[in-house]
Amino acid sequence: MKNIIEIDTEKAVLAFDPEIGMFRGEFIGLNGSADFYAESVQSLIEEGRKSLAVFLDMCREKNIEPHRSFSGKFNVRLEPRDHAAAVFAAAAEGKSLNEWVSDTIKVAAAA
Repeated sequence: MKNIIEIDTEKAVLAFDPEIGMFRGEFIGLNGSADFYAESVQSLIEEGRKSLAVFLDMCREKNIEPHRSFSGKFNVRLEPRDHAAAVFAAAAEGKSLNEWVSDTIKVAAAA
């Protein structure tokens, strides 16, 4: 089960906060914080829409790009044994380590 929903084309991660007894959502592809809380899933979606609208309005007013940009590059630190295992797995599939990691992430992120 993935705790991600899409609200007005933006993806948000959902969680339940037992300390306050509410669901929490946070948009993950934005240039700033736009989180929202509610006691039911339907209310959470409604609050998400409101939070997103406020965030996007503020970005327009301040002439700020609302979406984060991603370079396509990131560093991963692994235990040497895990690094070796990944190299062997990539070679077994006839791929470079970069291709293998990229393909593995695509599969895991789509599930």
